[in-house]
Amino acid sequence: MSKDEVSFLVNGAQVKCAGARPTQTLLQYLRQDCALPGTKEGCAEGDCGACTVMVSEIDAAGRLAHRAVNACIQFLPVMHGKAVTSVEGLAPADGKVHPVQQAMVDCHASQCGFCTPGFVMSLVADYSSHPARAVSRAEVDRLLAGNLCRCTGYRPIADAAQQALAVTRSAAQQAAMEGLRRSLRALTRTTNALVLDGPAGKWFSPRTESALGQCLAAHPDARIVAGLTDVGLWSTKQLKSFDKLVYVGDIRSLRQIRASARSVVIGAAVTWTEALPALLAHWPQMDELLTRFASPPVRNSATVGGNLANGSPIGDAMPVFIALGATILLRSVSGERSMPLEDFYLAYQKTALAPGEYVAALRIPLASVGQRFRAYKLSKRFDQDISAVCAGLALQIEQGVVRQARIAFGGMAATPKRALATERALVGRRLDADALAAAQAALQNDFVPIGDMRASAAYRTLAAGNLLKRYFLELDESPTPAIVRLQQLEVTT
Repeated sequence: MSKDEVSFLVNGAQVKCAGARPTQTLLQYLRQDCALPGTKEGCAEGDCGACTVMVSEIDAAGRLAHRAVNACIQFLPVMHGKAVTSVEGLAPADGKVHPVQQAMVDCHASQCGFCTPGFVMSLVADYSSHPARAVSRAEVDRLLAGNLCRCTGYRPIADAAQQALAVTRSAAQQAAMEGLRRSLRALTRTTNALVLDGPAGKWFSPRTESALGQCLAAHPDARIVAGLTDVGLWSTKQLKSFDKLVYVGDIRSLRQIRASARSVVIGAAVTWTEALPALLAHWPQMDELLTRFASPPVRNSATVGGNLANGSPIGDAMPVFIALGATILLRSVSGERSMPLEDFYLAYQKTALAPGEYVAALRIPLASVGQRFRAYKLSKRFDQDISAVCAGLALQIEQGVVRQARIAFGGMAATPKRALATERALVGRRLDADALAAAQAALQNDFVPIGDMRASAAYRTLAAGNLLKRYFLELDESPTPAIVRLQQLEVTT
């Protein structure tokens, strides 16, 4: 056990932080303790990307894995046993400018320069993770969705990204990566589970589920954390303090994805970046929703279990998984239990988790023949925005008739919730204009949404009904032009 000392690599050199404050952010440490000011603070909430750094670690397969993360909301103890590279650490032994930095210069992609290190580090993490390749503008837009620039404009930045990602790694860069891999292997051999116990609070980083269960049994009032993409904001923006934090991101068994002929099981500590390929392999209809889920640096840290346990009524994942009939697996030292995901949410941000219990995994049944599934998200911005309304719709259709229906919405109630009246209005009917009208009328009985800064109650009600219409239109396979079908399905709202 490593007690009171966070040990990790910063730009290739090992650092040891004795008596670290559990909620000190990585950004604060880099700027204040390491005198590395290239990493900037813009929003302090993981939105602008000015604080982006690359975090590297040895994955379960023994490979060196890199990801871009927001240093402003990552607590320092999370870095225990990992490697952090800031913009100052990019120059290889030959002294040449990194290809990403050179491309930014060649394409005139920097003006005031404040945001530039963040753009560079997002691209460097991708550059370090893939061989040289040609990327489209659409791929660049997705890759840099978590980085904002207010003065240069995105065209030259996109040009720089396309140029840089096509450059083959030099011998010096390959040697630097190999050196980092060796250093990390050596570090992980000597790095044990971390415990911090000081006046600023307690931090526990168990390495096994057995140790996690015992830790939570001893400290049932502790806050469980993983990606810190929400709890980090509670500290940086709301200035909350935490007496006890238990980090689950180092538990390998919670970072596994298992697929069978009947279901996909996603461990609670699996990040959204890791979960995305497995989800899209079985449910490609999630593509737009998942790629609009936060941003790449946030998805690189945020976990599936964290999103579910948070219980936010506007979380993007819950309505979709509820519609698919997912069950949530809970564990403690007392044993294991599972329940339908919709039963996990009891009231506004209140879940069925008992003291000492933790979310272990999510089990999603694979689609059966005849299931028609869609996932929709409405928000003010296309990228990196919280939903005003999110919907998951899964209908079992046989010979044109709805046999089963599961429809769930987020943003329409105090919890993610199934539209039970709407489901009943559809079962046993064909998907025609009358069925749509009945479903939209029933929807009025399912939800009485509130109005807030993201959307008015009237907008949410209208938008939810229109998402039902969109679902009908997308499933209608008739040759009638879409505009005509839209007019045929028009109803008074």
